[in-house]
Parts: sequence; structure tokens; C-alpha cells
Amino acid sequence: MQTPMAVVHGRFTVRTLAAAIETELDRGVAFLLVPVFLAVGVLAYFSLAEEPALLPIASAALVMAVLALAARTRRWLHYGLAALAFCLLGMAAAKLETARLGTKMLGAEISTQLQGRVVEIDRLDKGRVRLTIDVIATARPTLRYAPDRVRLTARRAPAGLAAGSLVSGYARLMPPSGPIRPGSYDFSFESYFDGIGASGFFMKGPELVADAQPVALALGIEAWLGNLRDRIALRIRDRIGGVEGEIAAALMVGVRGGIPEEVNEALRRTGLYHIISISGLHMAMVAGTVMLGLRFGFAAFPAFASRHPVKKYAALAALVSTGGYLSISGAEVAAQRSFIMLAVMLTAVLFDRAALTMRNLAISAIIVILASPHEVVGPSFQMSFAATAALVGAYGWWSDRPTDQAQPAIQRSLAAKTWRRLWALAVGLLATSLIAGLATSVFGAWHFQRISPLSLFANLAVMPIVSVLVMPFAVAAGVLMPLGLDGLFLDTMGRGLGAMIALAQWFSERSPVDAVRLISARSVILVTVALCVASMATTRLRLAALPFAASGLLLLGEARTPDILISEDGRLVGVPTADGRLAVNRARPSDFITDSWKRAVVAEDLVGPVGAGGKAAPTAKASAARPDAALPPESAMSLQGEEKPDRRRAFICDGGLCTIEHPSGAVIAYAGNAATAKPACVVASLIVIDDATARDPCANSATTVVTKRDLARFGSVAAFLPEKGEAAVRQIEIQRAIAEPYRPWHAQRAFSREARGLPPFRRDRAKPPVEKAAP
Repeated sequence: MQTPMAVVHGRFTVRTLAAAIETELDRGVAFLLVPVFLAVGVLAYFSLAEEPALLPIASAALVMAVLALAARTRRWLHYGLAALAFCLLGMAAAKLETARLGTKMLGAEISTQLQGRVVEIDRLDKGRVRLTIDVIATARPTLRYAPDRVRLTARRAPAGLAAGSLVSGYARLMPPSGPIRPGSYDFSFESYFDGIGASGFFMKGPELVADAQPVALALGIEAWLGNLRDRIALRIRDRIGGVEGEIAAALMVGVRGGIPEEVNEALRRTGLYHIISISGLHMAMVAGTVMLGLRFGFAAFPAFASRHPVKKYAALAALVSTGGYLSISGAEVAAQRSFIMLAVMLTAVLFDRAALTMRNLAISAIIVILASPHEVVGPSFQMSFAATAALVGAYGWWSDRPTDQAQPAIQRSLAAKTWRRLWALAVGLLATSLIAGLATSVFGAWHFQRISPLSLFANLAVMPIVSVLVMPFAVAAGVLMPLGLDGLFLDTMGRGLGAMIALAQWFSERSPVDAVRLISARSVILVTVALCVASMATTRLRLAALPFAASGLLLLGEARTPDILISEDGRLVGVPTADGRLAVNRARPSDFITDSWKRAVVAEDLVGPVGAGGKAAPTAKASAARPDAALPPESAMSLQGEEKPDRRRAFICDGGLCTIEHPSGAVIAYAGNAATAKPACVVASLIVIDDATARDPCANSATTVVTKRDLARFGSVAAFLPEKGEAAVRQIEIQRAIAEPYRPWHAQRAFSREARGLPPFRRDRAKPPVEKAAP
């Protein structure tokens, strides 16, 4: 039974909560929730098991909107119906974008003579180039369902190659791949919304082709900007040189292909990679440099500055400058989103409104979500808006804190004022790095399975250099480059980048392992709710974020770690071992795949296969088709020389059959065909067969069989074994990356030879030509 004091306390709590909610609604929190509900609708659309029709979604959104307007007198019903309407609007926007793009995706690997127009050129290391090409024609064979745009690499670029050039060459085209493991980044999804229908490489060529046809206006403008970007990048590389020149080109024109991978990895491990990816940081620095420079310039003419709104002039110039920077840097999606956010804030300055507000951030999010809904599911959108929302919310909280206005001003010396400003700058950098790092860490762990342990310290050390020696001088160099006066500024920028690279490598060498296990989706949702509440609320309702954040942190480790990982091409199998390493069945695995797998299972080293006698073993099928880097000797062949290799530590390959024993006692086997796999049916719990024509050779046993056809249809596999000691050891849970019916970005998978159960295509060169019949 409650005491009177408890009842009074309960009433006070409810009354206080109701008053806080009323205050939040009066301050416009309902509008801040609009992009949240739009994003929920977008996520719901992309999470559906099958593709919905547009008309029912749009009709339901319209009905909910009408009902919400009709229920304006009943506040909570009105808010509930409006929330449903915005969710359905988000779903409709995502469906409309999917239908509007309709990217034609290649279904199977094929070699063909290709002719097309170059849209974009990325210059890679060792003289290689990556070309984005609009396909005009194919031959030998002529593709009946040719993609409209492809991305191909070539060993060299022909002399005179430029954006807009017409090229021809014999190319190997490959369909976009699916996720490396279930739940990971989906390359096919990204390719669909980028308009890329295939990727691959030139086997011969490319060569320039005489072009007499007029180029469309839009393509001509795109080609002109691409060529201007290439000329600027070449000038930067020639002046600065080395890795510093490559990073300077990335910062100024968005060309990142020439940065060595070891430098990229050092930046990732230290949480500094955001510096070379043009985003909100760069847009803000360009705008800030332009505004600050113009304000100082106007201050030299006090009579003019006192009669004119020079702040608005500076904001307008900053808006134009960031628009130019967006165009010349390639206008990637992340840069477009950042420009929209900054444009909204600078426009607010032009109309005498506060720039850094949650309302402006909400307007930016609404524009981005409706213009490009697929970005909502990507890490760039989530981490960018999470960091910005956390910073704006923290800034608002700090600005609203109670201060002692009656305290008299203290007269300080110049040295004391300088020290206080430097101290305030250092505290501001520390708070910014800490808040942004905490707000984005869960999303980084969710998407990449990595957290940079020394990110805070690395950013504190590097950001002053970037803010003082790099970006301001990059802006000045860009302005003065047409006059040929950019040399000194590029040199200064290069020295700043040299210091940044040195610091990144120093922190990277001392950084502990940055891999984390898979984290649960529920924890990400709870942390996201906590972030929204903490950044949007202005009253004591901020405290409501604490239980959500605590629950999310407690559920971080809820996700199960896979016991077996299988690549979608059926060539690679990975099994975590008891000693904390990842055993693979190939001596030359794909570094890209194994790096992702190692982060998912938190394994530092790889163990390659060995033969029955302890020697390095060939895999069940030859791996010469892919020039993947070999494993380092100390990790790949660490079991060589043992008289009797331990099957619990590595794949043991003998006669085309590779087997390994999981710590739970289950045996996993890999074979190139059904006949080779059949003897393993007696002992194996899971068999992977790298053959699309194979049928289950263990039909009368409890062994789970995964064939190349299964993988071609449903993508990569993560398998989960029962705990050791359970009775049904052979009962395995199979999680697949892709499900049927296919969504539009996966529909092409049904047309590959492997998905249809056919063997690889082999051209019969000995077959005589067919004679034509006489008329």
C-alpha cells in the first residue's frame, strides 16, 4: 500500500513529466522528429522481405496525412497519425528512388568488346587507372542486357585520355558482389544506387576511338569538370609530391585512388580517415576560412563595414565557395549531404537566424532523406548526422547553462588573455573529439567491426595541424591557382600533411587491436534512441536518454559470433580456432574478405591449409584465377614441418578434400566436387562443395551441405554450431546474406550460370566454323 508521501511524490513526478513534454512541444520538438520518422520509414522499406508496390504505400501515406489534418483538435491522435504518415512517406520516397533508378545489372561474368564514353577517371598507383564508362555498344558477344554504366580498371591510360573520350577495349565484366558475410556491407546495393551495373578490368586496351558525335550538354559539363579536376590534381601532385601530394589531391579535388593502402590503414586505425574523405569537416573549414578571411578584410574598411551587412556578404561568399568546392571535388554523396547541411545554416545567417540549431539540422536531414533515401542505411549518413546532432545538442546545453551575470569583468594582461583563448581552444577540441567520437563509435562498430582506441588522442594531435596548416592553405591555393601564385601555399599544406601522416603512423604503431565482435541491432537502435532524446530535448527529459543508452550498452555483446564463414563464390571458408586465429582453406585468400572476417570474429592471424604430411597444401580447387596476396609465412604456414598436423588448428588437405575440427568438436569439410566430398559425410557436420552442378552427396545423413549453387543464389553464409556437449552436434544454423524473392539490387543473381546449376562456360576453340547454306 502506497503512503501519502509516495502518492504526492508520484503526482509530482507525473506533473513534472507532463510539464516537460508540454515545454518540449512548445519549443518545436515535434518538427525535429519529422526526419526521424522519415528515416524509420526508409529503413522499414529496405528491411522488407520482398519488393512492395508504390501505389499502396503512397495511398496509405495520403490517407494518414488527411486523417492527421482532420484530428488536429485531438493532439495525441494528431501526432500519432502524423508520425505514421511520415513513416509511410519515407517508404514511398525509398520505393520511388528504387523505381526511378532501375539500374541494369550484369547477371554473370563475361568477356566482351566494349565501346563507351569515359565519365570519370581515377588514377591509381603504378600507373593504373579506374574508368567509369557509359556503355555505347558491345561485341563478341553482343550483350542482350548490357549495363548502362560500368567501372573498369586498366594497366595504363592511352595518351590523351580525358573525361568525355570515346574508348574501346576487350574487357572482363563481373556483376556486383553481395555482402562478404551476412549483415555486412552490400556492394550490390551500393552499385545499384550508384548506377554501376558491372565492374571489371580491361584485358586488352583501352584505346581511343575517333568521335564525331556531339556530346550531350550534361555529359559535356560533367566531362569538363572531370578534366579540370584531373589537371588540378596533377598540378598538386607535381608541386607537393609523394604521399603528401596524393592526400592533398584528395582534400582539394576528392581524388583518393593514389594514396598507398598502408597510409589508408594507419588513418583508419587512428580514427583519422575522415580527414581525407570530403565531408562536413571540409565544407565547414572552407566556409569558415572564407568567412573569416572576408570579415578580416572588411574590418580594414570600417566605414564600409559599419554601413553594410558584411556578415551576410561573407556568408553568401562562403555559400558560393562551398558550392564550387562541391563541384570540383566530384560531388560525392557524402559531400552533397554536407553541403546541404551547411547551405541551410548559411542561408539562416542571410535571414538573421541562428545557424547552429537542431531545427536547421532537421531541415537538412529532411532534404537529404527525401532526395536520396538509400543513404539512410549507410554508415556515412548515420555517423555524420549522429556526430552533428550530438555536437549541436551539447552546444545548446552549454549555451543554456546558468551563469553568474553579476560577476564583474576581470582585467587581464595580453598574455593571460592569449593563454585563456588557447586553453578554451584546447578544451573545445577535446570536447568536440570526445562528443563526436562517442556519438559515432557504436555505428562504426556496427558497420565496420572496429573502434579506434587512440582516436581521441590522435584527433587532438592532428586536428590543430589540419585546421591551421592544411585546410586554410588549401583554400588559398585553390583561389590563387588560376594566377599561378599557389606554390607557397601548396608547400605549406604539404608540410602540414607530412606532420599529419607522421603522427597517424606513430599512433597506429602503438594502437591496440581495433577489431570488435559483431554487435546486436537492438543495441544500435537503443543507442540511437538515446542520442535522439539527448540531443533534441531541452528540459529534464534529457535524462530519459540514460536508460536507453544503458540498455544499448548492456546488449552490445548480444550478437552471436559465427563459427563458420563461407564466401559467396564458394572458394573460401573460414573457421575460428581455439587459439584465437582464423583458419582458411586457401593459401592465397582474398585480403579484403579475410580482413573483414577477422574483425567479425576478433582474430589477429590467419592460418593457411597444410597437407596430410605437414607440408603446405594446395586447396581443393586451383586459385590461380585471382592474384590475391599470399599469407605471410609466419601466419599461413605456421604448421609446416609438423609430422602430424593438428586438425583443430588448420585445414588439413588430402586428395582434394580439406577438413578442420571446430573447438566444439564439429568437423567442417571443403571439396571441389560431390565425389570428393562423399567420404566426409560420415564425420563432417558441414560440407562446402565448390561446384554448382553438385547435388547433396549426404542425402541420408544429418550433414549440412552448401554448394556453389546455393551460394550463387543466396550469397555468403555464416554458420552457427551448437555449444560443445550438446546432443545434436550436427544441427547447424545457416544464416544467408540474401533471400528470395530478390529485391531489385539482387535480381541479377538469378541469371548467373552457377545460380542455374550450370558448369563454368568454356569456349570450344577446336570447333570448326559453321558453313552458311547456299542460297
